[in-house]
Amino acid sequence: MKTLDPLLEFLSIPSVSTDPARKEEVRRAAFWLKERLQALGFAAELHETPLHPILYAERVVDEGAPTVLVYGHYDVQPEDPLELWETPPFSPVVRDGRIYARGASDDKGQLWAHVAALEGLTARTNVKFLVEGEEEIGSPHLLPFVRQNREKLRADVVLVSDGAMFAPETPTLTYGLRGLCYLEVRLKGARRDLHSGAFGGVAPNPIQALGWLLARLKDEGTGKVQIPGFYEKVRPVSEEEKRLWPSLDEEALKGELGVEVLPGEEGYTPLERLWARPTLDPNGVWGGYQGEGSKTVIPKEAGMKLSMRLVPDQDPEEVADRTEAYLEEILPPGYRLEVRRLHGGKPVLTDPFSPPMRLMARALAEVWGRPPVYAREGGTIPVVAELQEALGAPIVLLGLGLNDDNLHAPNEKFDLINLEKGIAAIRRFHELLAEEGLQ
Repeated sequence: MKTLDPLLEFLSIPSVSTDPARKEEVRRAAFWLKERLQALGFAAELHETPLHPILYAERVVDEGAPTVLVYGHYDVQPEDPLELWETPPFSPVVRDGRIYARGASDDKGQLWAHVAALEGLTARTNVKFLVEGEEEIGSPHLLPFVRQNREKLRADVVLVSDGAMFAPETPTLTYGLRGLCYLEVRLKGARRDLHSGAFGGVAPNPIQALGWLLARLKDEGTGKVQIPGFYEKVRPVSEEEKRLWPSLDEEALKGELGVEVLPGEEGYTPLERLWARPTLDPNGVWGGYQGEGSKTVIPKEAGMKLSMRLVPDQDPEEVADRTEAYLEEILPPGYRLEVRRLHGGKPVLTDPFSPPMRLMARALAEVWGRPPVYAREGGTIPVVAELQEALGAPIVLLGLGLNDDNLHAPNEKFDLINLEKGIAAIRRFHELLAEEGLQ
């Protein structure tokens, strides 16, 4: 594929947004993409933020033609643990029909499909790009930018490719995303670390208290979150909508995960729990001595990180308020609690049968030789809800990755067949849009 060499170059830039030492590399990725879009006739500019720049580009071919806004991100997750990578994460390689590199699927490869689709395209559509370098840290500066630049970003349809297909060889149109409330919880006991022999039995132990808190966040039998009011605003899913969903091979999913059961909230199918029910998961726990051998210490502090995936009509700030109040309520005596709100995002539902979704469905069917399936997705893209509110334009979520792409993990990959067919489908969408408009 002639589009592959530029993508490999893009993937070689270690644009890890969470690492201060990589700040210039993140910026280099933004400049690289800016120059590529300029070569395609776009007017492109970088908008500085306190952290990483936002890239905005536009190419207007006809003032009366429909306008497409493409959203993506050029930042990537850290590569740790490095020793588990089969090849260096920022030295992309192609083997067995796949690209292996950090960012291959999330999101440089999928974003590149939209750029490559425009090369030589004669369809008369106006195109805008909004590409950020902070998606992996919650898009703190993009959301205000969207609110402040509604007119600049105005479009007839918003295209986003930062997700997964339901299964291999299964073109997928996503119409729902879960939201996110992400918290860091710290428990503090004594003013310093203490010898467990000299003070064990009288000193508060934050690790123990952390375990008590974790045990009371979820009911072991039902899998339900115990935070008061957590489910109060959860919008139920209609039977009509469930009939849209493809069937899930639960045994295949167990095999992929290497587990014997699929635990979760009682009374709901795995697909409902993945797409339409909220969750609470500890993502990290720490405290005390972590090195080799023993160290008999009662730590002064312990902590955990909690992610809660939210569904319509839950609000991340309201959920954070409820969680903090509940933790304070169940906190054992002798401890101090600190809760930091790291980032969040609102859940999203779009119309699966809007005019642009119908056009994309046709494009996918032509390219893949089969109609797409319709799906929600368990993950979060914070800016999508903001774009939906600010622009009022229909959203098309076209995931080109797969669930086994190892996002945020070692050996991230992107299947070349998905890149190739994704480019073809996006090109066909532009052609259909130019020919028929949004009727």
